[in-house]
This record gives sequence, structure tokens and C-alpha cells, in this order.
Amino acid sequence: MTEQQEASEDAVMTRIGQAIMLLHAGDREEARNRLGEIWAEIGEEGDPLHRCTLAHYMADAQDDPADELSWDLRALTAADGLGDERLARHEPDVAVRAFYPSLHLNLAADYVKLQRPEAARIHLARARAATTALADDGYGNGIRAAIARLELQLAEEPGPDPRPGPFPGQQ
Repeated sequence: MTEQQEASEDAVMTRIGQAIMLLHAGDREEARNRLGEIWAEIGEEGDPLHRCTLAHYMADAQDDPADELSWDLRALTAADGLGDERLARHEPDVAVRAFYPSLHLNLAADYVKLQRPEAARIHLARARAATTALADDGYGNGIRAAIARLELQLAEEPGPDPRPGPFPGQQ
């Protein structure tokens, strides 16, 4: 890869980072607008690191849980196409597998918001299984704690009513 290509990739990550700062500062609309502009430039076939990072944070900027789910699914798809070599050019000490606990946790939370507890449980189990890739540090411990909180929340939710509903035509 040429230096010019690497500088261009870094510029995209810088712009994504700036939008993330807006999001964390509470300006969800401006963050969403900027991330949307970048997404229009990189598209569905762009660099997997850019797509994964952007989609991960674009999900957080959404007001509609269905839109949030859509972006989190894009982030997961991009991570599936992201290799450790590409990631190492941006984050030398991180492996792609360390992304999966957070990605699946976010999907589980999305499904909870959409009142789809079974789908939430599937992704929560995947998040839990992927935690072996996390370090024993603040980030890893935070993800593990968030998984545990969501597991408790789902355990407290009642399951589907086992009684059959009314027959057709009955109220």
C-alpha cells in the first residue's frame, strides 16, 4: 500500500473519529449527518474497518430501534470481512475477534428494544462466548458487566404466555 493510500485511510478514520466525538458530546443529529456523508463516500463495498467503525457508531446515533439494528448488522457484516492485518495498520495491539463481544452485545440490546427476546438471547450468548478475546482491563470488564446486566434483564422478563389465545372469531 502506498503512503498516499494509507494517509487517505487515516483521513477517513479521523473524520469518523470527529463524528464520534460529536456523538459522545450529545450532538446525535450532527454526528448522524457526518457519518451519513462518510458512508455515502465509502459505501457498502468500502474498507471493512471504516464500515465497521462507522456503522457501529451510526447505530448509536439512531432514534429508531429498527434503524439501530440495521446499522449494528452492517457493523457485524463489516467485521466479518475485516482481517487482523488491516486492523493492525490502525490498531496494532487489537485483534478483530475482540470486536465481537461488543458487536453481539449491541445486537442483543437492539433486539430487546424491539421486543424480540429470543433473538436477543442468541446474540447475548454469542457475546458471552466471544469474551475470551477481551483483555482483563477496563474495556473488557465493562463489556462483561454489560453482558451480565442484559442477561439479568432478559432472565427477569416473562416468557411467552403458554396459554393459547382466543379461537378465531372470539374476543
